[in-house]
Amino acid sequence: MTVTESSVPGAATPSDAWLRAARSTRFLSWTSLVWMGMEGAVGVIAGVLAGSIALVAFGLDSAIEGFASLVIVWRFTGRRLLSEDAESRAQKLVAIQFFLLAPYVAAEALHRLVTADQPDTSWLGIALVTTSLIGMPALGIAKHRLADRLGSAATRGEGTQNLLCAYLAAAVLVGLLGNALFGLWWLDPLAALVVAGVAVREGIESWRGEGCPDCC
Repeated sequence: MTVTESSVPGAATPSDAWLRAARSTRFLSWTSLVWMGMEGAVGVIAGVLAGSIALVAFGLDSAIEGFASLVIVWRFTGRRLLSEDAESRAQKLVAIQFFLLAPYVAAEALHRLVTADQPDTSWLGIALVTTSLIGMPALGIAKHRLADRLGSAATRGEGTQNLLCAYLAAAVLVGLLGNALFGLWWLDPLAALVVAGVAVREGIESWRGEGCPDCC
């Protein structure tokens, strides 16, 4: 039997369209891996220099997303291409990444709020998150479409991380600009708390494979 574009991976003979979608997924994941690696390094360095927990959290989230991209490359390479076991393991690995960031970010953000530790202005950080706000939605939407064609909750989870990155970029940008322009330092740790909360929610949904109609 020929596998259609929306079939669950695991059948013996995938369609040409399914294989093309798998190749496109690998390419987008490699693209994300390179982007997230650079974004993570710049974000953490800029955050440490400015004393911005939101910016550090954003950089760490980018590094975690890079690992998720590597998981998807692994998932769609070699004999794992049509393996339901590989799909299940990849789905769980991607979901776990959402949970790694939340405890540290939440604790550090609350500490900054209590101690009134005010960050410095970081124009490098502002430029970084603006770039992410523009580029990440395109990657996330493309991966969601491929996930529906492949029947892959793991791919959808990675795409959701890209969209999450854009949401977080918006929150962090508000915090950085509020501090730089108006001295509203408390917006920075509040933005970090948004990062933690959204990450937990998306991690739960990714673990369950929710939001992908053919991923069950």
